[in-house]
Amino acid sequence: MKDDFVFVDEFAPGIRWDAKYATWDNFTGKPVDGYLANRVAGTRALCVALERAQEKAESLGFGLLLWDGYRPQRAVDCFLRWSRQPEDGRTKRRHYPNIERAEMFEKGYVAAKSGHSRGSTVDLTLYHLATGELAAMGGDHDLMDSISHHGASGITTVEAENRRHLCSLMEACGFRRYDREWWHYTLRDEPFPDTYFDFPIIGATSAVAAP
Repeated sequence: MKDDFVFVDEFAPGIRWDAKYATWDNFTGKPVDGYLANRVAGTRALCVALERAQEKAESLGFGLLLWDGYRPQRAVDCFLRWSRQPEDGRTKRRHYPNIERAEMFEKGYVAAKSGHSRGSTVDLTLYHLATGELAAMGGDHDLMDSISHHGASGITTVEAENRRHLCSLMEACGFRRYDREWWHYTLRDEPFPDTYFDFPIIGATSAVAAP
């Protein structure tokens, strides 16, 4: 692992994760380049802030579930190549029902240079500690639609309240939100604000990052 990067599950045990881009359950419909293990990594600074967020979430009866953290640049490049391929309809209805693939970049849902590649951005949601069930948020991860925006209309009162809970606890712990995606937060004082990393995410903690 790159210096100053750690696996969240080792640094902040108790936070759940499901690294979507290491699975077939994402908008590309298959595992993405650079995700060789279903684990979430990030900077130590990110993990310290997530520990604080976890404590605040627990006081409200919630836990944190992470979908993504550090994202290799090769994964972002994979997204760009995918967006130029012919539409096959496999993931469109679930992830981008009202736009075309190429519009993901134009509308700000995917970036050619992602904050995730700097190591201090996270995609996450809340779950209920009492049941383990995900909190209703009015749309799933990577639903690239206006309903995913903060302050969106068309969601229920409970869904809006859960989004506010997530936003308030993340902002209180040093994160800033991304207005178009309710699940996306970046550490305000990120340690590598101008560096985009490209080492892959691999399972063994002792593995050396690719050059």
